Amino acid sequence: MGQESETCHPALEKWLRESLEPLAGRLSPCSSCPIANTERDINLPGTEAITKVLLELLGLLFPGCHGHSPIRHDNCFGQTRNTLRNLAAELYDQIRRTLEFVCRNEPCKDCGDCREKAAAAATALLEGLPEIQATLQEDIVAAYEGDPAATSTMEVVMSYPGLMAIATHRIAHKLYQLKVPLIPRVMSEFAHSRTGIDIHPGASIGPGFFIDHGTGVVIGETCNIGRRVKLYQGVTLGALSFPKDADGHLVKGIKRHPDVGDNVVIYAGATILGGKTVIGSGSVIGGNVWLTESVPPGSKIYNRIEGR
Repeated sequence: MGQESETCHPALEKWLRESLEPLAGRLSPCSSCPIANTERDINLPGTEAITKVLLELLGLLFPGCHGHSPIRHDNCFGQTRNTLRNLAAELYDQIRRTLEFVCRNEPCKDCGDCREKAAAAATALLEGLPEIQATLQEDIVAAYEGDPAATSTMEVVMSYPGLMAIATHRIAHKLYQLKVPLIPRVMSEFAHSRTGIDIHPGASIGPGFFIDHGTGVVIGETCNIGRRVKLYQGVTLGALSFPKDADGHLVKGIKRHPDVGDNVVIYAGATILGGKTVIGSGSVIGGNVWLTESVPPGSKIYNRIEGR
């Protein structure tokens, strides 16, 4: 028989007796702690709970895909109905809690019943799912037709990070439009962590959108992107600078990011900045281009190497 493993060193036992309770008292959440989320105080939904709802919503939009097992073919309707019922309750609870948090910490200018607003937002998102699904069908076709390596639309649905990112965005953007706090950003950051694609939920993106490869793409909050736009990896649609007010605080709520017209292709590594920058419809922006000015429709912008 080998020597029994030591469960606790005497020095550690001494520390536990003398220091455990004081340390727990210093770390235990209290009313003055700015980052503690407790049921009695802040009571926000956790990021895992929000992510679970997002994955259930994606399961409705792509039945049997995105991490979900194949659904029973003879009970599609019943399963969908039950999922919607459960999601309605969970969405209502999460939205209500985020609204109450904002009301308590940032006095409402248009204060009303958080429960009523939460119910309206939850039902609006669920009723908007068929429209989101129809838009995603256009995104899937754009990916399939725009990528020679794609062998089927199901391959796009099951494996393309760009579709995962835009599907999450279309859900988060709907909640953003409904003025739901926090939850849209948690959803978008989940997709960001999974795909390397960072789309702010405030960005407006038309149908037929395709991000090829995807890693490193950044799309800012006030971007407006038209129909049938294709981006490659490393594209940034960002802000030029962050203006400050007289007190030195960042000015929020202004147009900071570019607009992109219909049928535009932006190749890898391109950086397009500024709230007044507009990329005209039908333009092609080459790889690693740096743009801070508008270009007219049908433009072809690329970096030219002298002597070639």
